[in-house]
Amino acid sequence: MKILVDEDLLYVKQLFSKLGEIVLLNGYNITIDCLKLIDALIVRSVTNVNAELLYNTSVKFVGSVTAGVDHLDLNWLTKSGVKFINAPGCNARSVVEYIFSGLFFLAKRYGFFLRDKIVGIIGVGNIGKLLCQLLDLLEVQTLLCDPPLAKGGAIGNWHALEKLVSEADILTFHVPLIYDGPYATWHMVDDDFLSALPSNRILINTCRGGVFDNYALLRALQNGKKINVILDVWEFEPKILLPLLYSIDIGTPHIAGSSIEGKIRGAQCIFNAYNNFISVDRVVNSPFLLPPIMYYRRLTSVLDEKLLSDLIHSVYDIYHDNISLKNNAEKFGYFEWFRKYYLNRREWSSLYVHSFYSADIEILRELGFS
Repeated sequence: MKILVDEDLLYVKQLFSKLGEIVLLNGYNITIDCLKLIDALIVRSVTNVNAELLYNTSVKFVGSVTAGVDHLDLNWLTKSGVKFINAPGCNARSVVEYIFSGLFFLAKRYGFFLRDKIVGIIGVGNIGKLLCQLLDLLEVQTLLCDPPLAKGGAIGNWHALEKLVSEADILTFHVPLIYDGPYATWHMVDDDFLSALPSNRILINTCRGGVFDNYALLRALQNGKKINVILDVWEFEPKILLPLLYSIDIGTPHIAGSSIEGKIRGAQCIFNAYNNFISVDRVVNSPFLLPPIMYYRRLTSVLDEKLLSDLIHSVYDIYHDNISLKNNAEKFGYFEWFRKYYLNRREWSSLYVHSFYSADIEILRELGFS
């Protein structure tokens, strides 16, 4: 069989090569002409999969190594009998650790303690739920907003978005990109939202660029709105609004979910699903290719926010990615280049921590450290 794989999906290439001939192509350059004799298509979010791409091709399976599905025309795929699978939750841990790195960076820069803040989480799927759990471990108050879950009867202490806007010090977004209907999220953060938002708030977007109206956000900042912003996703990617990048605290090129562990989990999910699709009894469960070397840190004092911040930034310091993008964003193709060669980031589990304090050991273990 022939399988077309986005060339930037390193672990996917290595796994699927066991099953047949692999055709590699840049995700932005995949067209219908490339798919006439292809059995399976494995993509990232940069490839829109719809009738325009797949009509009258031989593709019977589409795998997307992403949590989101807004780049997939699910209705058309279903009607056309094309099996599709994504990898929800594969990058949840990576995104949550990215957020913590950003928050502790801001805490150090502006002199606050995270435990004194209220965090509003908009969208409580895999990422939002995990973020809430870890914040609870640190005794940080959270407010949750997820209208579809609330209406569906999901158990939770749900709040309206207006309450989060008025009361939460930090607002972090984890919603799909939906353009219309009762749960539309496109331009959720717009002129009206920003006008209602009190000063000295923190906004974080790691879901989809279009959830924030980038021009509205730039206008607010240029007009003196006193808010702090962390953006990993942008409208019009891979082109980004450069004045906005230079106006915010942290800007990165859509890499919040791009840990080595997250990429491996996504590859395993799609590979196992495809084996099931073609009725092959082969399942990958172990973390293949995961670098075995773990970092080591011995703690000699009781765990507090400063020490936890040091541990988190010893694994991943968001500021380095921010500086790299801001220093090079005007170079042609840098956004895509950064993502393509972004391979070395690890998760907290790669850090082995030793402490004499049993209570601290338990907290660190529950947070995800080894």
